[in-house]
Amino acid sequence: MMFESPTKGRMSVDAMYADLVTYIAGNPHDRYKLIIGTDSHTRKETIFVTAIVIHHLGKGGRYYFHKSRRRAIKSLRQKIMYETSMSLTAAAGLTTWLESSGFSDIDVEIHIDVGQQGETKELIREIVGMVVGSGYQAAIKPYSFGASKVADRYTK
Repeated sequence: MMFESPTKGRMSVDAMYADLVTYIAGNPHDRYKLIIGTDSHTRKETIFVTAIVIHHLGKGGRYYFHKSRRRAIKSLRQKIMYETSMSLTAAAGLTTWLESSGFSDIDVEIHIDVGQQGETKELIREIVGMVVGSGYQAAIKPYSFGASKVADRYTK
C-alpha cells in the first residue's frame, strides 16, 4: 500500500508511519491530534481516498493520503459504511504504531463524511456509534474536514 504526501511525495506505509513519528518527535511536548477520514466518488468505479492528518495544534500540520479503486458502489449506506471501516482500519494500525513509538497519548479522531443536511443525516447515529464503539472520537460535517475537504480533494 502506498501513500502520497504533498510534502514528501510517494511513500510506503512504513515510510509514512516513520515520517509521522519523526514529525511528532520534533516537538514531543506540543499537542497533536491524529485525524483520519475517508471519502469516495463513484463513476464507472468507486474511488476511495483515506486521508491521515497529523494536526500540530496551533502550528499547522501534515497529511498523507491513500487512493484505491473498487467496483462501483451505488448504495449510499454501503459506501459510507465502507469509508468508515477504511478509516477505522487505518486508525487501528496508526494507534498501534504510535503506542509502540511512545506516543500513546495523542487523540485520534475519525472524520466521517455525513452531516445533518442531505441524504446522509439518516446514517449519523449508526456510523457515529460504529466509530465511538471502536474507541475513537467521531466528527461529522461541518467539522469532518479530514473526509469532506482533505480526502475529497483527491477523489476526483
